[in-house]
Amino acid sequence: MKILISRSRIEGAVTAPPSKSYTIRGLMCGALAKGKSQLLHPLGADDTTAAINVLRKAGIGIRQNKNTWTIDGGAFRTPDTDLFCGDSAATLRFMTALCAIIPGTHHLTAGASLSKRPVKPLIDALRQLDIKCSASGDLPPVTVEGGKLKGGITSLPGDISSQFVSALLQVAPLAEKSLTIKLTTPLESRPYVLMTMDTMQWFGITVASRMTLDEFEVFPQKYEPTRYHIEGDWSSASYLLALGALAGRVEVTNLPTETMQGDRMLVTFLQEMGAGITIGRNSVIVTQGKLKAITANLTDCIDLLPTLAVLAAVAEGTSRFTGIARARIKESDRVAAVREGLTRMGTNVTEGKDYLTITGGKPKGTVIDSKNDHRIAMAFSLLGTVTGNTIIEQAECVTKTYPEFWDVLTSLGGKVKLDGQ
Repeated sequence: MKILISRSRIEGAVTAPPSKSYTIRGLMCGALAKGKSQLLHPLGADDTTAAINVLRKAGIGIRQNKNTWTIDGGAFRTPDTDLFCGDSAATLRFMTALCAIIPGTHHLTAGASLSKRPVKPLIDALRQLDIKCSASGDLPPVTVEGGKLKGGITSLPGDISSQFVSALLQVAPLAEKSLTIKLTTPLESRPYVLMTMDTMQWFGITVASRMTLDEFEVFPQKYEPTRYHIEGDWSSASYLLALGALAGRVEVTNLPTETMQGDRMLVTFLQEMGAGITIGRNSVIVTQGKLKAITANLTDCIDLLPTLAVLAAVAEGTSRFTGIARARIKESDRVAAVREGLTRMGTNVTEGKDYLTITGGKPKGTVIDSKNDHRIAMAFSLLGTVTGNTIIEQAECVTKTYPEFWDVLTSLGGKVKLDGQ
């Protein structure tokens, strides 16, 4: 599907969708708790559907109503088919560790995009705990022989994916003795590990960790069923907030200002760039301003790279973004995808292994290859409201995390139509 974006004047209010990351973590913790748990206001999207489908195949009952999902947890069984995780990296990685406690041999498979993303560090960490598992080199599919998790000590790097750490933390309370996780390199995307620990705490689990988050210890505990409210998603809201900075005024509600989500940093970046910001108790208003270049390290908020890149394309001066190497192993090589898209729009971009510099100016509309990456598609659509005449290819990819995005953009005044209509 191709979407054509014309120059638009943006004005309005919108509710942020529920957090994808918290929804998947809530599903996993609810599955590990014996009894009935409820997720209130969860996110329905491709990634969360993948997690539900896999958990159901592993014996977990999940009933979905409009605003409440009920999970019958604690009664896993050996799946009789492969566990297809779609392109949800969190689902694949969390379930790889979780399968260690489910008797039998488990085969976890992935979609085309996820099949190119690494999993070996997690496999190596599980092997240190005497779990028999393997992958296709560094990549999915994954095979795990489950049964009992004894506990002990394991180590892994912290700078490839925080999801590896979160996966081990979630399964650690079910070990027979304490389980210690040591990181051999500094942890990146720290907020996501804190979000995992926060969710686990809601389900009755305590994790001991150093302030530096380079070592964690989890003693044997039981997950307790609970009612868990899913907060609004700052990652998805980042596009709406940036839209206000670029093309008018946007108010986003259902956004907790006190949150562990790392992408809340966008507000700070927008303020530094010169956008108008009004922060309420549970909302943020952003108004268009004369944007200026910034320098930012995105180590703990890597998903903001595409959003900040399109803002930088119209900002006065040259912006520099560092700490972005891990963006190369997302749904696409986002560093290269951003550079390619902005270059096609006439923007001067310099790409390094772990940095991008972007000199702002007057980008022009063009055809953008989204690489089937939801964050690339959404980010460049924002710039399309400024340049006009912008076509986003494979625009349907937004269903991965934000199925309503094109409708929401239209409701705010975005001139959006299927290309060819």
